[in-house]
Amino acid sequence: MNMNGSADKPLVSGLRRYFRIYATLWRNSVVREMGFKSNFLLWILVEVLWFGLQLTFITVIYQHTDRIGNWTKWEVVLLIGAAHFIQQIFQAFFLTNMTQVSELIRTGKLDFMLLLPANTRFLISLAKVDLGGFFNGSFALVVMAYALRQIGYVPSALQVFGFFLLVIAGVLIHYSLMFLLTTTSFWTVRAQGIVWGYYSFFNIARLPDAAFQGFFKAFFTFAIPVLLVANVPAKVLVRKIESPYEMLLLTLMMFVCAFVSEVVWRFSLKHYTSASS
Repeated sequence: MNMNGSADKPLVSGLRRYFRIYATLWRNSVVREMGFKSNFLLWILVEVLWFGLQLTFITVIYQHTDRIGNWTKWEVVLLIGAAHFIQQIFQAFFLTNMTQVSELIRTGKLDFMLLLPANTRFLISLAKVDLGGFFNGSFALVVMAYALRQIGYVPSALQVFGFFLLVIAGVLIHYSLMFLLTTTSFWTVRAQGIVWGYYSFFNIARLPDAAFQGFFKAFFTFAIPVLLVANVPAKVLVRKIESPYEMLLLTLMMFVCAFVSEVVWRFSLKHYTSASS
């Protein structure tokens, strides 16, 4: 009993330490955002308008058809809401940090971060928080609730719980894939274009998986699993999943993407030449 308790103490102590570090990073982000309130509000407005444009596009499509595959209009609206929610949570925690990795490498600031007594990947992944993402994510949840009302279905507490668990898996897939792309910064001068290029794949996540067939469906399910990210959580809410296969696949892909990104990250660090050398 005592030996187990002693073994647990370093783990608990380490978790508390990283929690305090992240709390400090969060406070710094809040102060920074509040220092530029007009920019903060402007980006919220831009995201809301973009979300509205996506919904308008679907409305136009459904003026000419009743279904996309087996997805009705309001089910697709729910899917778009889920994709937007996942995108905004990813953006709130990770996007800004991912786009700045290449700059850290180019300017040599990564050298300093490697010397800090904390996990470097943790620091560069969570250094800043985009508070606007939480507001826009809340707006997406409102749209999803309205879509469920139009469908005439009320999900159970278990379905809602499962939805949020799968959302976490989706966010981590996006994070792992984008982090994997940032490692190209170790061999290229600037990699922001590659990172922002991946951001465009979020648009694919908004589409029903039934709209894809053959190679493209397989590619966006297994190679770059963006089809799973939003489709699976949305299906859970409206009982469109007949077996746990898709949920298990989403979870598996989360671990695969996380593992690959970590392996490539460590490989990149071993071949990293300091900017000061």
